[in-house]
Amino acid sequence: MNKNIWMFIVLSSAGGFLLSLTGLSIGWMLGTLIFAALISFVSPNFLGAKGLPKYWLNIGQCILGIELGQKINLSVLTVFQQHWMVIIVMLLLSIMFSLLSGLALWKFSETNMLTSFFGTAPGGLSAMPGMAEEVGANTAVVSIIQTMRVFLVILIIPIVVSLMVVIPTAPVIVQSPGAVFEIHHLLWSLVLAVVAYWGYHVGKYLKFPAPWLLGSMVGVAVVQSITSTTTGHDMIAFWPHSFMVVSQILIAVSIGSRFRKEMFIGLKQTLVVAFISTVMLIVAMFVCAYFVSEITGMAFMTTALAFAPGGVAEMATTAVVLDADSTFVVAVQVLRIIVVCLVMPPIFKLLHKWENQKSVHSHISA
Repeated sequence: MNKNIWMFIVLSSAGGFLLSLTGLSIGWMLGTLIFAALISFVSPNFLGAKGLPKYWLNIGQCILGIELGQKINLSVLTVFQQHWMVIIVMLLLSIMFSLLSGLALWKFSETNMLTSFFGTAPGGLSAMPGMAEEVGANTAVVSIIQTMRVFLVILIIPIVVSLMVVIPTAPVIVQSPGAVFEIHHLLWSLVLAVVAYWGYHVGKYLKFPAPWLLGSMVGVAVVQSITSTTTGHDMIAFWPHSFMVVSQILIAVSIGSRFRKEMFIGLKQTLVVAFISTVMLIVAMFVCAYFVSEITGMAFMTTALAFAPGGVAEMATTAVVLDADSTFVVAVQVLRIIVVCLVMPPIFKLLHKWENQKSVHSHISA
């Protein structure tokens, strides 16, 4: 199995390498994702039914968490302070659009109401199937629809925003101070790695969505900020760009490895409706992101990634690679997931209860 895992990772990452040669900034992630999905479709027994072991995804998310944690600063709080009303309105609109998407899936397919709403809710691929199971929804269908949404978001949004990035005619290569090897930089990297590990445990205890990403990010951000403030200068870790390439590969190959042909058997109508509603949701959020960009003056690339109905890890990785405001992207994505996870399940339960009462009354009347 270990041999197959390494072969799968190498073959999938070859797709990332090829796409990176095109100059597409997010090429490593997209190429790896596409190749991993193709291998999983052609040879479903290559890794088994469960795909790549979850610890590979955890490693990729932890690397990304450390990367993002080093970037946390007061700029996000400043942005929220200046534009909090616009951001809250856009988050509420994203929830409303996802509810409409779920309603369309419920009405125009054979999927039941709870499964439809949990499948289209932009609360994260790791969080929503678990919540759906607790209320009796079809977790398999929820997982498939959530995976489709994340897959479409990863394919569509990074390509669109990448094409909008203006490549300078005479690029200036700036050497990052974190990429220069010095012994104290390496020691600080080890410290951040330990902090990230314990941040995961704290995040898991607090029931964070994606604790390996969010827990490590918060832990590193707190330690980095406190230490830099205490010493009077920024603490720099040895953190070359190749680490982010590894993170992209591991996250993408983990998602792609879970695609199977049998996942789509008997779900043609459901998948068609889910596909159309997901594309419409993405378009709606693009429009919202454009208005936020115009009102706040932030780059459209940043607002598009921040309000995209994808996962935190995927959008954060894209933001880092495209040099967008990754801190703002993560902050908005995390806030959206928290709101969705706290607000949406009670709403779904109320709707389900109302629908059951309606069915009972209709049956009695008949």
